[in-house]
Amino acid sequence: MTKKRGLGKGLGALIPPAPQPASPEVQAGAIEVPVDQISPNPRQPRQTMDQAKLQDLANSIIEHGLIQPLIVTRAGTSYQLVAGERRWRACQLAGLATAPVIVKETSPQQMLELAIVENIQRADLNPLEEAEAYTQLMEEFGLTQEAVAERVGKSRTAVANTVRLLNLPDEIKEALATAEISEGHARALLGLKRKRDQLDILETIVKRGLNVRQTETLVRQRLSGEETPSKPARPPLTTHDKSMLARFESKLGTKVELTRTDEETGKVVIHFYSQEELQAIFSAILGENEQL
Repeated sequence: MTKKRGLGKGLGALIPPAPQPASPEVQAGAIEVPVDQISPNPRQPRQTMDQAKLQDLANSIIEHGLIQPLIVTRAGTSYQLVAGERRWRACQLAGLATAPVIVKETSPQQMLELAIVENIQRADLNPLEEAEAYTQLMEEFGLTQEAVAERVGKSRTAVANTVRLLNLPDEIKEALATAEISEGHARALLGLKRKRDQLDILETIVKRGLNVRQTETLVRQRLSGEETPSKPARPPLTTHDKSMLARFESKLGTKVELTRTDEETGKVVIHFYSQEELQAIFSAILGENEQL
C-alpha cells in the first residue's frame, strides 16, 4: 500500500520531482512557460502582500533569476497557479517573459491545501487568513479539525485556537489584521464572553502598549470582577450620630450599629444574644407591657 503523504512534511513531500521529458526546455523537472499564460490560484488564502517586499523579490529575480519553480496545474491551454503566487507576481514586476514551473495535477482541495502549506511555511499568512483557510477546508470539503491539522502539519489544538479567532468582534479582527495587536493578544481576548469587555480591554492594550502576559492578567481580573469599580465609601458618622448611637446602646442595653449610605439615609442594626435580650429590646422600644 502506498503511504499517504502529509502536507506537514513540506512541499517537497507533496511535489516529487517530475519525470524529465525529452524536451530540451525542461531542466530538473521544471519547464519554462510564458508568465502571461499563468493565472492566480482562485483558492489562494493570502489576501494581502507587502509591496515593498514584493519589489525586493522582483529585484532579486532580475539579478539572479527565479531559483524555485512555480507549482501549476493545467487549465486548458494555459496554467493555473497552485503555489508560488508571490514569486509569480514578482516575475511580472521583473518583466520576465517566461518562468520555470512544475506541472502538477491537483483537485480543488489539493490546490487550497498546497497554497495554505506554502504560506504557513513562509509565515506569509496573517492569523485571520489562516483561520479562514482552515474554515474553508472544513466547510467546503468536509474535513474535521483533526484532518486539517494532519494536512498542514499542526496540532488539532493549534488549528482550533486559530479558527476561534473568527469569533472575535470586527474591531478586534481589524486590529489583528493590521498588526496593531498580536495573535496572543487576540487569543487572550477570546476568554471574555461579552463584546463590551473585549473592546474595553482592546482599548487598554493599544493605549498602554500591553504585552500578552499583561493582557492575560487584565482578562483574568475582568473575569474575577477585580476590575469592577468599588462602591463609594460611606460617609463617616457625625458627632450627633455618635451621640445618638451611645444613647441607643444605653437605652437598649446591647450593641447597636449605625451606618450611613449618604447624608440622609442609612441603617441601624440592633444586636441581641438571647431570647430574654430580644424581649427586653422589644419592650424598651414598644413599651413595658408589650410582649413578643
